[in-house]
Amino acid sequence: MNAAQAATAALRAAAKLGNDELPIGETALALAAAARPDLDLAPHHAHLAEIAAAVGESRRDRPDTVAGRCEALRVALAEKLGYRGDRDSYDDLQNADLARVIERRRGLPVALAILWIHGARSQGWAASGLAFPSHFLIRIDGPEGRAIVDPFNGGNVLDTAELRRLLKSFEGPKAELENRHYASVSDRAVLLRLQNNIKQRQLKAEAFEAALATLERMLMLAPEDAALWHETGLVHASLDNLRAGVMCLEQALSLVDASGAKAHLAAEIQALKSRLN
Repeated sequence: MNAAQAATAALRAAAKLGNDELPIGETALALAAAARPDLDLAPHHAHLAEIAAAVGESRRDRPDTVAGRCEALRVALAEKLGYRGDRDSYDDLQNADLARVIERRRGLPVALAILWIHGARSQGWAASGLAFPSHFLIRIDGPEGRAIVDPFNGGNVLDTAELRRLLKSFEGPKAELENRHYASVSDRAVLLRLQNNIKQRQLKAEAFEAALATLERMLMLAPEDAALWHETGLVHASLDNLRAGVMCLEQALSLVDASGAKAHLAAEIQALKSRLN
């Protein structure tokens, strides 16, 4: 089995797991390898172990509290290993490829969050991504409570006032914190958000073939996602891959329940089929 086949097998295996049962760091690396078949992941997997060891060492002399856990992660990942957000070339596709993030020690918020989550879970700590808009954050749980951490900004722990300021900077001055902003998201959603950063930049650059390949990798990980099948069908159609587009839209149709969504998809399928004649 070559590297591309191994990556595909890993993604298909992850697709069969529950949303919150994914080996998040390893699966993100499989996504990178699926996009770059010549990539040797051995050193990157070794680095995941290095992250675990660094966090383990950092926690030794700290109390097992939320603050202690957050500080252990910050020291290990930001100080010792040198991870930081890439402000200079934020839209560079390398920032959403976890293998390149490991090599460069720079990345997008969601890519860095995956490494922070991996580091936390390596110690048996509960950690998850948050449904915070525009800027990806994580939540670290401890014996006495929980904290919200910003991996892009060196692992800063954000209090309510800082979260409110951050929200307003993205959503406008009238935005206010709500319970949904503190809600955790599944590992699968985190990984799809990572890939979505790549796909959106490819679509913006009108690199439709590349965007299609990214969508196909996302579908390996989430084959029951109707919205992904729908978008893949539309990209196929934009490339005049009409039969493939119809097939993807029909798959989306089989996965939706709402009558309005079904009617909309049926109309799109009929429009594509008419172009085949």
